[in-house]
Amino acid sequence: MLLATQEAKSADRSICATETFKRAKAYLDGRGERMPQPEGPPRHRSFVGPILLITVGVFFLLINLYPDLDVWPWLFRYWPVILIVIGLGKIWDSYYAHEHPDRAVAPWITGTGVAWLILILFFMLVFWHGRYGHRRDWEDRWDYRHGEKHETRAIELQGAKSVAANLDFPAGRLEIEGGSSRLLDADFGWWGQGPTVDYAVTGDHGQLTVAGKSNFTPFGNTDNDWRLRFGGDVPMDVSLNIGAGESYLRLGGVDLQHLNVHMGAGRLDLDLTGPRKSSLDADVEGGVGSATIRLPRNVGVRVNASGGIGSVNANGLRREGDLYENDEFGKTPTSINLAVHGGVGEIDLIEQ
Repeated sequence: MLLATQEAKSADRSICATETFKRAKAYLDGRGERMPQPEGPPRHRSFVGPILLITVGVFFLLINLYPDLDVWPWLFRYWPVILIVIGLGKIWDSYYAHEHPDRAVAPWITGTGVAWLILILFFMLVFWHGRYGHRRDWEDRWDYRHGEKHETRAIELQGAKSVAANLDFPAGRLEIEGGSSRLLDADFGWWGQGPTVDYAVTGDHGQLTVAGKSNFTPFGNTDNDWRLRFGGDVPMDVSLNIGAGESYLRLGGVDLQHLNVHMGAGRLDLDLTGPRKSSLDADVEGGVGSATIRLPRNVGVRVNASGGIGSVNANGLRREGDLYENDEFGKTPTSINLAVHGGVGEIDLIEQ
């Protein structure tokens, strides 16, 4: 009897709880509310991470495939584009999230992902035009400001007994040699804005300045092509600043007393062979790349190579620490004292 009474009470409580749940559910349904639902399918992952990996991979692949390709000017010039495009992508993501607050699944690609795709296409276009654009096609379509130009200049000595020359070469191919009947015979080729040439004589001293302008643009060739011939048969001091590219300095026929060469990046071929009227103090500094320096066998030579240099090849020269000397050093009326320091990858000292 007692057991039957307990079972009846338990059944009544179960029925009461069921009715209470049904009434509560009906009440909530009537108000338009819903009970929390179990978590739905997982949200789609963003494509931004894979796109970043692809971008970095393409960047380093281009560097490996084209060692002579200089991508840094492009990045330095167009880095604001990266901020602008990614900022627009972020704005779109914020707008989408505001307009779809109840969307359980994210879109398959976000605005930031689209922004990275646009940036990849943009820089691929820049690379394609800069690498494969044909000079002749651009000559036909570009105006005076952007086309390739060519000019020759001749500078007379004008009575000067000595000359100091300052040359600023931004990038491209540079050739300097002696043998001119004037102070300077110059043949300039450039894109964009051309070099400036200034010469003035004060008393019996001449001051020559040749300065090129950096004309970087990814949509065409940006190299300069200079061929300079010095002469005049007077002592000269030459200071040369080279941005990047290939430089061939055949200075055996120039009466140099002081030479200063500041390298940026690229290749330097410096020829100091030939008879000397006066001793030469020369300094080559900075830069990344290779340098070949040709030295006379019948003139005393001392080379001091120090500071950040990868390797020095000096067959035929005696070495004492950072000093390299030939057999004629200290025995001839004129001599060459050369200092090479700072950042050069490889140096070949060749005695001829």
